[in-house]
Amino acid sequence: MHSHTSSKNNTGKLALGALGVVFGDIGTSPLYAVQECFAHGLTPERANILGVISLIFWGLTIVVSIKYTLIVMRADNNGEGGVFSLLALALRAVRRATEEEKRKTGTDGEAKKSSVVHAIMLIGMFGAALFFGDSMVTPAISVLSAVEGLNVVAPSLQHMVMPIAIAILITLFILQRFGSQKIGNSFGPIMVGWFSCLTLLGVRSIIKEPSVIAALNPVYAVQLISHHGVLSLAILGAALLAFTGGEALYADMGHFGLKPIRLSWFGLVMPALTINYLGQGALLLSAPKAASNPFYLLVPHALIIPMIVLAALATVIASQAVISGTFSIVRQAIQMDYLPRFSIVHTSPLEPGQVYLPKVNFFLCLCVVMLVMLFRSSSSLAGAYGFAVCGAMLVDTLLTGYVARHVWHWAKPLVALVFVPIVLFDLVFFTTATVKIPDGGWLPLSVGIIVLTIFVTWKEGRSLVQELREDGHEKLETFVSNMTPEWPTRVPGTSVYLTPVTTSVPTALASSLYRYQTLRRTIIVLKIAQEHVAHVKEDRRATMRALGKGVWQVTLHYGFFEQPNAANDLRERMKQFPDIDLYNLTFFVGHSIFVEGGRVMKPKWRKKLFLWLANSVEEDYDSSHINSEELIQIGTQIVV
Repeated sequence: MHSHTSSKNNTGKLALGALGVVFGDIGTSPLYAVQECFAHGLTPERANILGVISLIFWGLTIVVSIKYTLIVMRADNNGEGGVFSLLALALRAVRRATEEEKRKTGTDGEAKKSSVVHAIMLIGMFGAALFFGDSMVTPAISVLSAVEGLNVVAPSLQHMVMPIAIAILITLFILQRFGSQKIGNSFGPIMVGWFSCLTLLGVRSIIKEPSVIAALNPVYAVQLISHHGVLSLAILGAALLAFTGGEALYADMGHFGLKPIRLSWFGLVMPALTINYLGQGALLLSAPKAASNPFYLLVPHALIIPMIVLAALATVIASQAVISGTFSIVRQAIQMDYLPRFSIVHTSPLEPGQVYLPKVNFFLCLCVVMLVMLFRSSSSLAGAYGFAVCGAMLVDTLLTGYVARHVWHWAKPLVALVFVPIVLFDLVFFTTATVKIPDGGWLPLSVGIIVLTIFVTWKEGRSLVQELREDGHEKLETFVSNMTPEWPTRVPGTSVYLTPVTTSVPTALASSLYRYQTLRRTIIVLKIAQEHVAHVKEDRRATMRALGKGVWQVTLHYGFFEQPNAANDLRERMKQFPDIDLYNLTFFVGHSIFVEGGRVMKPKWRKKLFLWLANSVEEDYDSSHINSEELIQIGTQIVV
């Protein structure tokens, strides 16, 4: 009973945190979505008003409620969401299918597998790269649009908008070190207040003009698009603003989990958004001139200033979704070897996906501040907003369709029935968004191309390095079997070689043996493994295997919220073996230095990019808890 209550409490806490992180972007779209739909020449007459509200409602229903919340978010990779989770699931399915074909037919199907893998990888990497472009634009436009509310209250303060926006952004990025849950718990109550206000304002307006409920009929949305020709592209582009944030919702799943996000969406966010959009439609039906700013004209005059303050807070919070999502995407990219390693800090024992990446945070902050200084206003940035989101959403749909067929084993007719309409829906909005490329869409597209280049270059370079290592690395068991009483010379003491793989001879061991032709009496090949739980029980801390001739394979297991202390834990676990000298202990860490050689990677600048990335990699393990007098680093050159 206690466990059930505790689980419900955790879900409630995470749901509150999700309100403060995940739904800021999509939750503030009522500020501008309806207004933008009528800003391109669409007249606010009854059929058009009902059509716009219907288009927004069904966009939210299809894209967020059905596609992301009910379907895409089922595709979790050990609790993580985002395009790399889909990519990992899809690639696993390809490998399984190839093995199955080999078992049935005797052929390996390697050529077919290779082409499918490359296509899936390219699609997935492009979707992730576009998300990076969006992660730079969203905080900039969100915070600028919030601070620009000052123009409504005091136009004389217009020159202060950019400095204040930059100060807020820097503060927001500084707060990231405290973790998504703490930020969400701080922002959550503000967003509860925000969504409550959206609901009350909408209900108040609907009561006055209840006929707006007719907008829930999708026929009005279809008629709106079919009757306005070229203008329909502008209307669709504006309506898209109502559900940007859906892709960040999926990327943030690792921070809060599926149940809390679904609870927040269906329990509060979706009803509040629907009621507010209907309320804005009801206002326009009775006062068409309100199309100039339907959101604020819903608000009683005496409450406009408090509402501007609340809207500013909510819009600042909107940028948190993509910041947290970016941390998740980068972490998964590192785990799948599409990016070099960065320092990753786990910020919560409740969810392994709640992470903070200091280098990524600094780089993202720098890029966002530069965007604010370059574009200077939210209207200038508007053209850059939407293209990356549509591209990322389309990629999510395509990969989820593949996962549904080959991982969830849905029948082909069911996959077609579910995903063909969603793909068509996404394609319509993506086509609309491409029109924005000359007006600012080039920015996230350019960032996406740069990030995609880094992904592809790193992956190709790592494949070359892996080939080199496989050619040069001997199996540890083979190495032990070749040892004799005469070779190598054994001296007293214990050497510990830290390595990410315990089955091969560590580079540091091979290098020291080559140089000195001696080994200590006890050799421990040690791996530090991080598990998917916050804390590992003490009786499961170590896995040990004796290979004979004084050689041991040892793995120390740590939870994601634990700080490894390899020296102390190794001594504690190995003291049961009295023959091992734990007082004369030396830790060896191998460090690879990559230099340019004859390996082919075209064009040449890509090899230089890979070498720079490879020589910037952080170690798999933290050696800070090992006494410096016991630690020796051995560098090895790898010619690429």
